[in-house]
Amino acid sequence: MASIYPVDLTDRISLIDGYDMGIAERTGTYVIAEEQLTLIETGPSPSVQYILEGLAKLGHKLADVKYIIVTHIHLDHAGGAGLLMRDCPNAKLVVHAKGARHLSDPSRLIAGAKMVYGDRFSVLFDPIEAVPAERILVKGEGDYLDIGPGCQLEFWDSPGHANHHLAIVDPVSNGIFTGDTAGIHYAQLAKEGIEFHLPSTSPNQFDPESMRSSISRMREGGFTRVFYGHFGMTEKPDAAFAQALEWLDIFMEEAQAAASAGEGHTELAKRLNDMVKSSLNSLGVPEHHEVYMLIELDLMVSSMGMLDYLKKQGPLLKK
Repeated sequence: MASIYPVDLTDRISLIDGYDMGIAERTGTYVIAEEQLTLIETGPSPSVQYILEGLAKLGHKLADVKYIIVTHIHLDHAGGAGLLMRDCPNAKLVVHAKGARHLSDPSRLIAGAKMVYGDRFSVLFDPIEAVPAERILVKGEGDYLDIGPGCQLEFWDSPGHANHHLAIVDPVSNGIFTGDTAGIHYAQLAKEGIEFHLPSTSPNQFDPESMRSSISRMREGGFTRVFYGHFGMTEKPDAAFAQALEWLDIFMEEAQAAASAGEGHTELAKRLNDMVKSSLNSLGVPEHHEVYMLIELDLMVSSMGMLDYLKKQGPLLKK
């Protein structure tokens, strides 16, 4: 079946599927068709070919791309930045101050990802190219970026998933691009009428209290739309944010129980997978639905992040 992507989400925002990990509707790039053509998220380097194809299908020239924004510098969101910047000669890369140096020198990013992904690293992420420092534009809490008449993007610090995380507010769509802080939106279920969101608690900067605070702030923002790094858009923000917060509490309760029992991330992921399956079964999702492959992957990485967080707390856990 031919892909439906790129797809128009609003009259000026489109979504390109980057086929992260070779999987459809896993990680996407948003295209905001304003006077200053703006992209949000690059995905990993293997996704760049799909971004280029998507831009061509949308009728955009690479020379017209003025800004490429990454919500954070994890390689599944920003690993392709160097490669894409090479193809977009007039673009500036917008990133959080805490992430900028790692995109101009990605050696530590590469080392960290290899610890998580092991032997699969090269297939998933290579090649990772440095972004010239003079082409990087730093943004943070309360900063703005004019991309067209009547459109001034606003940047929020949104820690919880990572310390170097930005959320981007688009006033025209009354939407917010949340990266990974507000969790994962499963498009495979959404197109069947089931809105389902889980938190993304991957290592190594996950912090549950910061994540709760960031999601709560987004929930209070009165937005009409939420645009997720993984994957797509919901027009039911309040329910989506509430669901992510509810599952975050469940995740942490199970992580505490697993840590107390001396279990590792594999056992924790199984605990959570059983709970998620039970919840989805009650909504009529069949046992062998395609979404479970993604959920199992997400829960494995999220379990690593939670146990890493609890390990760092050390003696605090006993209080």
